[in-house]
Amino acid sequence: MKAREVNFDGLVGLTHHYAGLSFGNEASTKHRFQVSNPKLAAKQGLQKMKALADAGYPQAVIPPQERPNVAALRQLGFRGSDEQVVEKAGTQEPDLLSAVSSASSMWVANAATVAPSADTLDGKVHFTVANLNNKFHRAMEAVTTGRVLNAIFSNEAHFSVHEALPQVAMFGDEGAANHNRLGGEYGQPATQLFIYGRDERGNQAPVRYPARQTRAASQAVARLNQVNPSQLVFAQQNPRVIDQGVFHNDVIAVSNRQVLFCHEEAFAGQDELMATLHARVPGFTPIVVPASAVSVRDAVETYLFNSQLLSRDDGSMMLVLPEESRQHAGVWRYLNALISEDNPVSELRVFDLRESMANGGGPACLRLRVVLTEEEQRAVNPAVMMNDALFEALNNWVDRYYRDRLTQSDLVDPQLLREGREALDALTTLLHLGSVYPFQR
Repeated sequence: MKAREVNFDGLVGLTHHYAGLSFGNEASTKHRFQVSNPKLAAKQGLQKMKALADAGYPQAVIPPQERPNVAALRQLGFRGSDEQVVEKAGTQEPDLLSAVSSASSMWVANAATVAPSADTLDGKVHFTVANLNNKFHRAMEAVTTGRVLNAIFSNEAHFSVHEALPQVAMFGDEGAANHNRLGGEYGQPATQLFIYGRDERGNQAPVRYPARQTRAASQAVARLNQVNPSQLVFAQQNPRVIDQGVFHNDVIAVSNRQVLFCHEEAFAGQDELMATLHARVPGFTPIVVPASAVSVRDAVETYLFNSQLLSRDDGSMMLVLPEESRQHAGVWRYLNALISEDNPVSELRVFDLRESMANGGGPACLRLRVVLTEEEQRAVNPAVMMNDALFEALNNWVDRYYRDRLTQSDLVDPQLLREGREALDALTTLLHLGSVYPFQR
């Protein structure tokens, strides 16, 4: 059945700031306490969405979450009006206020894991919301993520949205950032490759940084998503690269159809995994980058692999990259050599996403990939699909509500709370989402 990949990009929230909350994400830690520009961050993301939509790639929007998360602060013992709760948290525990104000939901590659209808036993598109329980500031996203996905994919004849796994370490799940789908045409059954960093059975683990995705979680997500067992492969991320800042698999590998673009040190038992994929995926085409050309450190600094690999009409592929990859002489040299060689990658497209990059998220972090048939795409909430009118409306919305400067100390401002709620109320109307936020209920 004919199908296409639709990219649902996360819209950057109004409280986008640099707090260094994500231990193991070196860009996040490096830029802690710098001044952010939420308005620019949102517009950079919108520009990427619109440019790809104009190039013929179906593109949609996932809204930000309500922040600061007042309910979370109340759960932690702060009392009073909503404004007083924020003020008390900012005065007594500023780092805690920073955590509940994080705009990390912009990185919707972590929102859920998706199984297209071609891969599922019941013929529906399945979504399992990620629990993200390795980090407090992200674990609180799951409930609203579920509501938003249900508002976008509400047609139960075509879509099934599952709640997040139990919030315990054994089932640590980071969503599609540790998931790949390898095959031919999008609408045909394909191999689903789940990557985990930690196995309860005691396989080799990283020492410096935590492994966020567990094998048990990956297996549970595959069951919930009703993926045909014959189409499943589970593989371990190389613990040594996790310790170098590769906190998710999408920092060291990206796939599209039959192509897997990865570093030579991406996986534990990489030779065995490649042999398995050669046997399972017709026309499997690995593009393995040697450390002699690009080190793991260079890959982490430039987010070379946190890119989007998109199919062109002529059968070749375009690699969507952050500006940081072009600014690194060695990485850019490698990329220009890559497109001159005999492989499917024939075009490089660079975007300035420095506001997201400084917090540790590149092009691949900002999008959730959803393969949809034509009938399924018609069943998606049409108000979230990117086009000229929505692009103009969202830019006007950003201009109206977003600040162009934000620091951690600004989060205590009660006006920021009010601005955010007014903005999100307007956005849910614009995107026809209904009441998905706590303050609306």
